[in-house]
Formats: sequence, C-alpha cells, structure tokens
Amino acid sequence: MREFHGKYRESLLGAFWSVANPLTMIIIYTVVFGQLMRSTLPGHEQTPFAFSIYLCAGVITWGLFGEMLGRLNSVFLEHGNLIKKSNFPRICLPAIVTASALINFAIIFALYLVFLAIIGHWPGIALLAFIPLLALQILFTLGLGIFLGTLNVFFRDVGQLTGVVLQFWFWLTPIVYTLPALPGKVRDLMMLNPMQPLIAAYQQIFLDRTIPAVGPLLPLIALTAIFLVLGAVFFISRVGEMVDEL
Repeated sequence: MREFHGKYRESLLGAFWSVANPLTMIIIYTVVFGQLMRSTLPGHEQTPFAFSIYLCAGVITWGLFGEMLGRLNSVFLEHGNLIKKSNFPRICLPAIVTASALINFAIIFALYLVFLAIIGHWPGIALLAFIPLLALQILFTLGLGIFLGTLNVFFRDVGQLTGVVLQFWFWLTPIVYTLPALPGKVRDLMMLNPMQPLIAAYQQIFLDRTIPAVGPLLPLIALTAIFLVLGAVFFISRVGEMVDEL
C-alpha cells in the first residue's frame, strides 16, 4: 500500500493520475492514427471504434509491462536499506512492485471493459484467454526485471539504458500501427520481437473476440522460463555482493 500511495502523496487528484497517462496516450494515438490506420484493419470496416479497441488492447497491456520493468530496474537501489537487513525477505520486493503495478492496471483495464460493454463489443468467452496471457506477461517481466534490477546495482548505466530501450521497444511493437501495414521484410523482423505475439494475442481477444493460438507464443514461453531461471540464479548468487555494493 505504501508503494502505491507513495506515487500520489500530496497529490490532489491521487490515483486519478494512474488513469490520466494511459488515457491521454490512447486519446492522442486514436486521433492521430485512427483515420490513417482504419483501412489496415481488414474485416473490421463496420466495427465501431475498431482502431480504438485495437489500440487500447496494446497500450494498456504495454503500460503494465513498461511500469513493472521500469520499477523492477530500480527497486533494489531504492530499497537498499531493506536489502541490508538479513531478516528481510528480499525477493518480496519484486512482488510488491508487481502488486502495485497491477492495481494501476486494474483501474484502467476496468474502464476499458466498460467501454467495450457500452459500444456492444464484449469479447465473450474469449476474455478467459486474457488471464493466462496476463500471467505469461507478468512472469516474463519479472524474470527480465529481476535480472536487470540486480545488474543495475553493479552497473548503474543499465537503468538509463533500459528506459531508452523501452521507448524503442514500444515503437517496434505493432501497437499504434498494424502488422499488415508494414513491408514484408519488416514484418519478418518484427517476429523477432518477443512482445509482438503477446500484444497481437491481446488484440485478437478484444478486436476479433476469438481465442488466440498457442503456437506463436511458444518462443515467448521459452524465453520467460529462461529469464525466470537466469534472474533467480543471478539474484541469489549476487545478493551478498549487492549488500556490500549498496
């Protein structure tokens, strides 16, 4: 609770700011790209707010990924005083970051579901597929974030570099544009982006209202397992040195 409330301490509007940022992004991207990209959503020419549905599915879930990875990147540095205490369960820090980010995500996602219900585009049974996709995203972010957060304790440039990479990563993921709008060679390169199939699966659930196939997600599942093991081993093996460094 302190992690969540700390963001809005002495703020008049409080938790509203957790909604304002993604909502502003969605409005700007919808206005700027909505008319340009409408024709690249084949099969949805008659769907009201088709591009807004497509855009929100990507922006909202990416917001959770970006917030978690950004906070995990610095959580060990920010809470160095807790890590130094031998009786403090250090691994709970990533869990706290995850819970706080999920509270913010739940607020904006609930508004998105209300929007879908109002326009009559409820995803139906396909919404159940959202739960395992979200779990996969959280585990992938945790593994990558713990690894980078541990590395950032020893090499502080990692934190700065992660922020830059996240900006490029966002624009290299089909969120504000569609994959069919890109040239063939660029589409092939996009397949190397581990977040591309995950975001596409979210968009399929909410726009097509169908359950996505597991096949395209297998590389991300394998990568998630690798990063979870790598992050855990690296953190456990270096935690003593982290205490000295902090």
